[in-house]
Amino acid sequence: MANKKMKKGAKIFIILLFLSVLVAGGLISLRFFLNRDKSVQNLYTVNKEIYENVIEISGTVSAAEQQTLNALGDGTVMEVFVKKGDAVKKGDILVQLDDSDQVYNLEKHDYEMAKTKLTGSPRDLKLMETQRLALVQKIADRKIVASFDGIVVEMDAVEGNSVERGEKIGTLVNIDYLTAEVEVPETDVAKLEVGQTVILNFNASSTEGRGYVTGWPAIGELTSRGASVVKAQIRIDDYPPEILPNYSFTGKIQIEEPVENITVERYAIGYEDGKPYVVFAKNNEKKYVEVEPYGRNYVKILSGLKGGEVLLQSGEIPKSGAAAARNSQRQGSNSGSNRNNMPSGGMPPAGGFPGGGMPF
Repeated sequence: MANKKMKKGAKIFIILLFLSVLVAGGLISLRFFLNRDKSVQNLYTVNKEIYENVIEISGTVSAAEQQTLNALGDGTVMEVFVKKGDAVKKGDILVQLDDSDQVYNLEKHDYEMAKTKLTGSPRDLKLMETQRLALVQKIADRKIVASFDGIVVEMDAVEGNSVERGEKIGTLVNIDYLTAEVEVPETDVAKLEVGQTVILNFNASSTEGRGYVTGWPAIGELTSRGASVVKAQIRIDDYPPEILPNYSFTGKIQIEEPVENITVERYAIGYEDGKPYVVFAKNNEKKYVEVEPYGRNYVKILSGLKGGEVLLQSGEIPKSGAAAARNSQRQGSNSGSNRNNMPSGGMPPAGGFPGGGMPF
Protein backbone atom coordinates (compact mmCIF):
# COMPACT_ATOMS: atom_id res chain seq x y z
CA MET A 1 0.00 0.00 0.00
CA ALA A 2 2.84 2.35 0.87
CA ASN A 3 4.57 1.48 -2.42
CA LYS A 4 1.43 2.45 -4.39
CA LYS A 5 1.26 5.81 -2.61
CA MET A 6 4.94 6.47 -3.35
CA LYS A 7 4.50 5.57 -7.02
CA LYS A 8 1.44 7.81 -7.26
CA GLY A 9 3.32 10.70 -5.61
CA ALA A 10 6.25 10.21 -7.98
CA LYS A 11 3.94 10.41 -10.99
CA ILE A 12 2.38 13.63 -9.70
CA PHE A 13 5.83 15.07 -9.06
CA ILE A 14 6.99 14.21 -12.60
CA ILE A 15 3.84 15.74 -14.14
CA LEU A 16 4.26 18.94 -12.13
CA LEU A 17 7.94 19.11 -13.10
CA PHE A 18 7.05 18.70 -16.78
CA LEU A 19 4.43 21.44 -16.60
CA SER A 20 6.90 23.76 -14.86
CA VAL A 21 9.50 23.20 -17.59
CA LEU A 22 6.86 23.76 -20.29
CA VAL A 23 5.69 27.04 -18.73
CA ALA A 24 9.27 28.24 -18.24
CA GLY A 25 10.10 27.40 -21.85
CA GLY A 26 7.02 29.27 -23.07
CA LEU A 27 7.97 32.38 -21.08
CA ILE A 28 11.52 32.28 -22.40
CA SER A 29 10.25 31.88 -25.99
CA LEU A 30 7.77 34.73 -25.57
CA ARG A 31 10.49 37.03 -24.23
CA PHE A 32 12.71 36.05 -27.15
CA PHE A 33 10.10 36.87 -29.75
CA LEU A 34 9.13 40.12 -28.04
CA ASN A 35 12.74 41.21 -27.92
CA ARG A 36 13.25 40.16 -31.53
CA ASP A 37 10.24 42.24 -32.68
CA LYS A 38 11.65 45.24 -30.81
CA SER A 39 14.90 44.85 -32.70
CA VAL A 40 13.20 44.75 -36.12
CA GLN A 41 13.74 48.03 -37.98
CA ASN A 42 10.77 48.89 -40.18
CA LEU A 43 11.70 49.91 -43.73
CA TYR A 44 9.57 51.96 -46.10
CA THR A 45 10.00 52.27 -49.85
CA VAL A 46 9.12 55.57 -51.51
CA ASN A 47 6.67 54.95 -54.35
CA LYS A 48 6.41 56.77 -57.67
CA GLU A 49 2.91 56.44 -59.11
CA ILE A 50 1.45 57.82 -62.34
CA TYR A 51 -2.29 58.38 -62.54
CA GLU A 52 -4.29 59.24 -65.62
CA ASN A 53 -7.61 60.96 -66.18
CA VAL A 54 -8.75 59.10 -69.29
CA ILE A 55 -11.70 57.57 -71.13
CA GLU A 56 -11.06 53.98 -72.18
CA ILE A 57 -12.00 53.21 -75.82
CA SER A 58 -11.81 50.42 -78.38
CA GLY A 59 -12.78 49.89 -82.00
CA THR A 60 -11.46 49.47 -85.53
CA VAL A 61 -9.76 52.00 -87.78
CA SER A 62 -10.98 53.15 -91.18
CA ALA A 63 -9.19 54.80 -94.08
CA ALA A 64 -9.34 58.58 -94.41
CA GLU A 65 -11.21 58.05 -97.70
CA GLN A 66 -12.48 54.93 -99.46
CA GLN A 67 -13.88 54.48 -102.97
CA THR A 68 -15.62 51.31 -104.05
CA LEU A 69 -14.93 50.83 -107.76
CA ASN A 70 -18.22 49.80 -109.41
CA ALA A 71 -19.08 49.31 -113.06
CA LEU A 72 -21.56 52.01 -114.10
CA GLY A 73 -22.99 49.86 -116.88
CA ASP A 74 -22.90 46.43 -118.52
CA GLY A 75 -19.97 45.76 -120.80
CA THR A 76 -16.62 44.20 -121.54
CA VAL A 77 -13.41 45.21 -119.76
CA MET A 78 -11.09 46.58 -122.45
CA GLU A 79 -8.14 47.72 -120.33
CA VAL A 80 -7.05 47.58 -116.67
CA PHE A 81 -4.46 50.28 -116.01
CA VAL A 82 -3.60 49.45 -112.37
CA LYS A 83 -3.05 46.52 -110.09
CA LYS A 84 -3.39 45.93 -106.36
CA GLY A 85 -0.93 48.08 -104.40
CA ASP A 86 -0.51 50.80 -107.03
CA ALA A 87 -0.58 54.44 -105.99
CA VAL A 88 -2.81 56.64 -108.13
CA LYS A 89 -3.72 60.31 -108.47
CA LYS A 90 -7.14 61.90 -108.51
CA GLY A 91 -8.60 61.67 -112.02
CA ASP A 92 -6.48 58.70 -113.15
CA ILE A 93 -8.35 56.17 -115.32
CA LEU A 94 -8.22 52.80 -113.57
CA VAL A 95 -10.40 50.62 -115.80
CA GLN A 96 -11.77 51.15 -119.33
CA LEU A 97 -14.96 49.39 -120.48
CA ASP A 98 -15.92 48.96 -124.13
CA ASP A 99 -17.43 52.27 -125.28
CA SER A 100 -17.77 51.67 -129.05
CA ASP A 101 -21.57 51.96 -128.98
CA GLN A 102 -21.46 55.18 -126.96
CA VAL A 103 -18.85 56.74 -129.28
CA TYR A 104 -20.92 55.80 -132.36
CA ASN A 105 -24.07 57.34 -130.85
CA LEU A 106 -22.22 60.58 -130.12
CA GLU A 107 -20.74 60.83 -133.63
CA LYS A 108 -24.15 60.17 -135.20
CA HIS A 109 -25.70 62.81 -132.96
CA ASP A 110 -23.00 65.34 -133.97
CA TYR A 111 -23.78 64.66 -137.66
CA GLU A 112 -27.47 65.34 -137.08
CA MET A 113 -26.63 68.51 -135.12
CA ALA A 114 -24.60 69.81 -138.07
CA LYS A 115 -27.59 69.43 -140.39
CA THR A 116 -29.91 71.05 -137.83
CA LYS A 117 -27.69 74.11 -137.67
CA LEU A 118 -28.32 74.62 -141.40
CA THR A 119 -32.04 73.81 -141.69
CA GLY A 120 -33.47 73.39 -138.19
CA SER A 121 -34.96 75.81 -135.73
CA PRO A 122 -32.99 77.28 -132.79
CA ARG A 123 -35.24 75.34 -130.43
CA ASP A 124 -34.37 72.01 -132.10
CA LEU A 125 -30.69 72.89 -131.91
CA LYS A 126 -30.93 73.70 -128.20
CA LEU A 127 -32.58 70.34 -127.54
CA MET A 128 -29.85 68.49 -129.43
CA GLU A 129 -27.12 70.29 -127.46
CA THR A 130 -28.69 69.08 -124.22
CA GLN A 131 -28.94 65.55 -125.62
CA ARG A 132 -25.26 65.68 -126.58
CA LEU A 133 -24.25 66.30 -122.95
CA ALA A 134 -26.01 63.08 -121.96
CA LEU A 135 -24.18 61.12 -124.68
CA VAL A 136 -20.80 62.52 -123.56
CA GLN A 137 -21.56 61.44 -119.98
CA LYS A 138 -22.34 57.91 -121.17
CA ILE A 139 -18.87 57.73 -122.69
CA ALA A 140 -17.33 59.00 -119.43
CA ASP A 141 -19.25 56.36 -117.50
CA ARG A 142 -17.36 53.64 -119.40
CA LYS A 143 -14.23 54.72 -117.51
CA ILE A 144 -13.67 54.02 -113.81
CA VAL A 145 -11.72 56.99 -112.43
CA ALA A 146 -9.94 57.65 -109.11
CA SER A 147 -11.84 60.20 -106.99
CA PHE A 148 -8.76 61.08 -104.88
CA ASP A 149 -5.06 60.33 -104.45
CA GLY A 150 -4.76 56.88 -102.94
CA ILE A 151 -3.73 53.24 -103.13
CA VAL A 152 -5.54 50.43 -104.94
CA VAL A 153 -6.12 47.77 -102.29
CA GLU A 154 -8.36 45.53 -104.38
CA MET A 155 -8.66 45.02 -108.16
CA ASP A 156 -10.75 42.18 -109.61
CA ALA A 157 -11.27 43.46 -113.15
CA VAL A 158 -9.75 41.28 -115.90
CA GLU A 159 -9.33 42.37 -119.50
CA GLY A 160 -11.83 40.61 -121.77
CA ASN A 161 -14.27 39.71 -118.97
CA SER A 162 -17.79 41.03 -118.92
CA VAL A 163 -19.16 43.00 -115.99
CA GLU A 164 -22.67 44.00 -114.98
CA ARG A 165 -23.94 47.40 -113.98
CA GLY A 166 -23.18 48.03 -110.27
CA GLU A 167 -20.71 45.13 -110.00
CA LYS A 168 -17.79 45.81 -107.62
CA ILE A 169 -14.43 45.41 -109.32
CA GLY A 170 -12.05 47.04 -106.84
CA THR A 171 -11.36 49.36 -103.89
CA LEU A 172 -9.31 52.53 -103.60
CA VAL A 173 -8.28 54.02 -100.24
CA ASN A 174 -6.48 57.08 -98.94
CA ILE A 175 -4.46 56.16 -95.84
CA ASP A 176 -2.63 59.44 -95.32
CA TYR A 177 -4.38 59.20 -91.97
CA LEU A 178 -6.89 56.85 -90.34
CA THR A 179 -10.19 57.51 -88.62
CA ALA A 180 -12.26 55.69 -86.03
CA GLU A 181 -15.62 55.99 -84.33
CA VAL A 182 -15.61 55.05 -80.65
CA GLU A 183 -18.30 54.70 -78.00
CA VAL A 184 -18.07 57.12 -75.07
CA PRO A 185 -20.32 56.41 -72.05
CA GLU A 186 -22.89 59.12 -71.31
CA THR A 187 -21.19 59.80 -67.96
CA ASP A 188 -17.95 60.79 -69.74
CA VAL A 189 -19.32 62.88 -72.61
CA ALA A 190 -19.08 66.10 -70.59
CA LYS A 191 -15.30 65.57 -70.39
CA LEU A 192 -14.83 65.51 -74.17
CA GLU A 193 -13.15 68.35 -76.04
CA VAL A 194 -12.11 68.65 -79.67
CA GLY A 195 -8.36 68.17 -79.97
CA GLN A 196 -7.90 65.91 -76.93
CA THR A 197 -5.02 63.46 -77.39
CA VAL A 198 -5.89 59.83 -78.17
CA ILE A 199 -3.38 57.00 -77.59
CA LEU A 200 -4.02 53.70 -79.38
CA ASN A 201 -2.64 50.20 -78.86
CA PHE A 202 -3.03 47.93 -81.89
CA ASN A 203 -3.36 44.16 -81.70
CA ALA A 204 -1.20 43.89 -84.84
CA SER A 205 1.68 46.06 -83.62
CA SER A 206 3.75 46.78 -80.52
CA THR A 207 4.00 50.46 -81.52
CA GLU A 208 1.47 52.98 -80.22
CA GLY A 209 -0.57 55.23 -82.45
CA ARG A 210 -1.55 58.79 -81.61
CA GLY A 211 -4.46 60.90 -82.75
CA TYR A 212 -7.01 63.40 -81.50
CA VAL A 213 -10.74 63.89 -81.05
CA THR A 214 -12.40 65.61 -84.03
CA GLY A 215 -16.00 65.73 -82.83
CA TRP A 216 -19.12 63.90 -81.67
CA PRO A 217 -22.85 64.16 -82.42
CA ALA A 218 -25.34 66.07 -80.32
CA ILE A 219 -27.39 62.93 -79.73
CA GLY A 220 -26.71 59.68 -77.92
CA GLU A 221 -27.40 56.10 -78.92
CA LEU A 222 -28.55 53.01 -77.06
CA THR A 223 -26.29 49.99 -77.52
CA SER A 224 -27.38 46.37 -77.70
CA ARG A 225 -26.20 46.09 -74.07
CA GLY A 226 -28.69 48.76 -73.03
CA ALA A 227 -25.99 51.39 -72.37
CA SER A 228 -26.33 55.00 -73.49
CA VAL A 229 -23.30 56.21 -75.44
CA VAL A 230 -22.15 58.93 -77.80
CA LYS A 231 -20.07 57.91 -80.82
CA ALA A 232 -17.07 60.21 -80.96
CA GLN A 233 -14.88 60.57 -84.05
CA ILE A 234 -11.11 60.49 -83.87
CA ARG A 235 -8.36 61.06 -86.42
CA ILE A 236 -5.06 59.13 -86.28
CA ASP A 237 -2.16 60.80 -88.09
CA ASP A 238 0.62 58.87 -86.36
CA TYR A 239 0.31 55.10 -86.63
CA PRO A 240 2.56 52.09 -87.42
CA PRO A 241 3.00 51.37 -91.17
CA GLU A 242 1.74 47.81 -90.76
CA ILE A 243 -1.69 48.99 -89.59
CA LEU A 244 -4.38 48.79 -92.28
CA PRO A 245 -8.04 49.84 -92.39
CA ASN A 246 -10.32 47.61 -90.30
CA TYR A 247 -7.53 46.66 -87.86
CA SER A 248 -8.64 46.67 -84.22
CA PHE A 249 -7.32 48.69 -81.30
CA THR A 250 -7.81 49.57 -77.65
CA GLY A 251 -6.88 52.95 -76.29
CA LYS A 252 -7.66 56.01 -74.22
CA ILE A 253 -8.71 59.60 -74.65
CA GLN A 254 -6.58 61.78 -72.38
CA ILE A 255 -8.78 64.23 -70.51
CA GLU A 256 -5.76 65.73 -68.74
CA GLU A 257 -2.03 65.14 -68.74
CA PRO A 258 -0.85 62.23 -66.51
CA VAL A 259 -0.19 63.16 -62.87
CA GLU A 260 2.88 61.77 -61.09
CA ASN A 261 2.67 61.28 -57.32
CA ILE A 262 5.51 60.31 -54.98
CA THR A 263 4.17 58.76 -51.79
CA VAL A 264 5.34 56.90 -48.70
CA GLU A 265 3.74 55.63 -45.52
CA ARG A 266 3.55 58.34 -42.88
CA TYR A 267 5.53 56.29 -40.34
CA ALA A 268 8.65 56.97 -42.45
CA ILE A 269 8.33 60.69 -41.68
CA GLY A 270 9.76 62.19 -38.51
CA TYR A 271 9.33 65.76 -37.30
CA GLU A 272 11.91 68.06 -35.77
CA ASP A 273 10.74 71.51 -34.67
CA GLY A 274 7.71 70.95 -36.87
CA LYS A 275 9.82 70.20 -39.96
CA PRO A 276 9.33 66.78 -41.61
CA TYR A 277 12.40 64.67 -42.31
CA VAL A 278 13.37 61.14 -43.43
CA VAL A 279 16.31 58.86 -42.69
CA PHE A 280 17.81 56.77 -45.49
CA ALA A 281 18.27 53.10 -44.65
CA LYS A 282 21.54 52.69 -46.58
CA ASN A 283 23.56 55.28 -44.66
CA ASN A 284 21.32 56.67 -41.88
CA GLU A 285 21.51 60.06 -43.60
CA LYS A 286 18.84 62.51 -42.45
CA LYS A 287 17.09 64.77 -44.96
CA TYR A 288 14.32 67.34 -44.64
CA VAL A 289 11.41 67.02 -47.06
CA GLU A 290 8.10 68.67 -47.90
CA VAL A 291 4.97 66.57 -47.49
CA GLU A 292 1.21 66.78 -47.39
CA PRO A 293 -1.40 64.27 -46.18
CA TYR A 294 -2.42 61.60 -48.68
CA GLY A 295 -5.16 59.48 -47.18
CA ARG A 296 -5.06 57.91 -43.74
CA ASN A 297 -1.65 56.23 -43.66
CA TYR A 298 0.29 57.92 -46.47
CA VAL A 299 1.85 61.27 -47.27
CA LYS A 300 2.65 62.81 -50.65
CA ILE A 301 6.25 63.94 -51.08
CA LEU A 302 6.28 67.43 -52.56
CA SER A 303 10.07 67.80 -52.63
CA GLY A 304 13.20 66.03 -51.40
CA LEU A 305 12.65 62.51 -52.80
CA LYS A 306 12.36 61.04 -56.31
CA GLY A 307 10.90 57.61 -55.63
CA GLY A 308 12.56 54.26 -54.98
CA GLU A 309 14.44 55.33 -51.83
CA VAL A 310 14.30 53.00 -48.82
CA LEU A 311 13.70 54.81 -45.53
CA LEU A 312 13.92 53.93 -41.87
CA GLN A 313 10.96 54.44 -39.57
CA SER A 314 11.16 57.97 -38.19
CA GLY A 315 7.57 58.45 -37.07
CA GLU A 316 5.80 56.79 -34.17
CA ILE A 317 3.48 53.88 -34.94
CA PRO A 318 0.47 53.62 -32.58
CA LYS A 319 0.79 50.53 -30.38
CA SER A 320 -2.46 49.08 -31.67
CA GLY A 321 -1.12 49.21 -35.21
CA ALA A 322 2.51 48.29 -34.61
CA ALA A 323 2.14 44.60 -35.34
CA ALA A 324 0.16 45.25 -38.49
CA ALA A 325 2.74 47.77 -39.64
CA ARG A 326 5.59 45.32 -39.09
CA ASN A 327 3.71 42.66 -41.01
CA SER A 328 3.04 45.10 -43.83
CA GLN A 329 6.73 46.02 -44.11
CA ARG A 330 7.81 42.37 -44.19
CA GLN A 331 5.47 41.81 -47.14
CA GLY A 332 6.99 44.77 -49.01
CA SER A 333 6.05 48.38 -48.54
CA ASN A 334 6.16 49.14 -52.25
CA SER A 335 3.02 47.19 -53.09
CA GLY A 336 0.60 49.95 -54.08
CA SER A 337 -2.37 47.57 -54.33
CA ASN A 338 -2.21 46.75 -50.60
CA ARG A 339 -2.31 50.28 -49.24
CA ASN A 340 -4.96 50.60 -46.60
CA ASN A 341 -5.48 54.28 -47.28
CA MET A 342 -6.59 53.76 -50.88
CA PRO A 343 -10.18 53.20 -52.00
CA SER A 344 -10.83 50.01 -53.96
CA GLY A 345 -9.22 49.91 -57.38
CA GLY A 346 -6.07 51.76 -56.30
CA MET A 347 -7.59 55.22 -56.64
CA PRO A 348 -6.25 57.96 -54.38
CA PRO A 349 -8.60 59.89 -52.10
CA ALA A 350 -10.47 62.96 -53.25
CA GLY A 351 -8.09 65.81 -53.95
CA GLY A 352 -5.16 63.49 -54.64
CA PHE A 353 -5.39 64.02 -58.39
CA PRO A 354 -7.94 65.18 -60.98
CA GLY A 355 -11.21 63.25 -61.02
CA GLY A 356 -11.58 60.26 -63.29
CA GLY A 357 -7.90 59.31 -63.24
CA MET A 358 -6.79 55.73 -63.52
CA PRO A 359 -3.44 54.18 -62.57
CA PHE A 360 -1.25 52.51 -65.15
